[in-house]
Amino acid sequence: MWGGGAIFVASLTFCAWWYLDVLGRPASTDPWPAAAYDAALFAIFAAHHSVFARDSVKKRLASIIPVRLVRTVFVWIASALLIGVCVLWRPIGSDIYDATSWRAWAHAAVQLAGIALVASAVRFIDPLELAGIRQPAAGGLLQIRGPYRFVRHPVYLGWMLAVFGAAHMTAARLAFAVTSSLYLLIAIPWEERSLERALPDEYRAYRKLVRWRVVPYVY
Repeated sequence: MWGGGAIFVASLTFCAWWYLDVLGRPASTDPWPAAAYDAALFAIFAAHHSVFARDSVKKRLASIIPVRLVRTVFVWIASALLIGVCVLWRPIGSDIYDATSWRAWAHAAVQLAGIALVASAVRFIDPLELAGIRQPAAGGLLQIRGPYRFVRHPVYLGWMLAVFGAAHMTAARLAFAVTSSLYLLIAIPWEERSLERALPDEYRAYRKLVRWRVVPYVY
């Protein structure tokens, strides 16, 4: 379990470095074939998350390995796939814009707000559980505190602010931001259906209390 938590942190750290350094380098490759390849590559990572979230898959896995390790196995695979996406990602195009002066500070503020929002949201859902070290409570626990009072998926909103807020936006960074955010938007209805099955009364009440999924007054 602690090994899974370690690779989870390592994969996020590596992805952050990759986004800040590697994706900040312009590339002269043909953008469309690279974009198609990168989308297919990210789809593998996304498919793992979507398939593994199904209750039938979790039950089948629990018949093979100890139940306490199901979340850990998910974290190991997801972390390895994230590192694979970063290593195998093909660079795309050149600079789109490079903000300077006060605009660069404004972009930095947006990214820091996104990171702070993610950290605030994760604090309420137990980072050790997220990393596969501590097992989820039986029956699950619906969080409606902190940023969850304003949108139902604040982690996703924070992610989008962080990846779209770069002051130096290359085509590679934009492609990664669009691809990852598009997956999140597609996955949200699936995730919410699973939550409603697990916590029918609580989640229906929560949806009435907090109307917006990701962006207040928009979606």
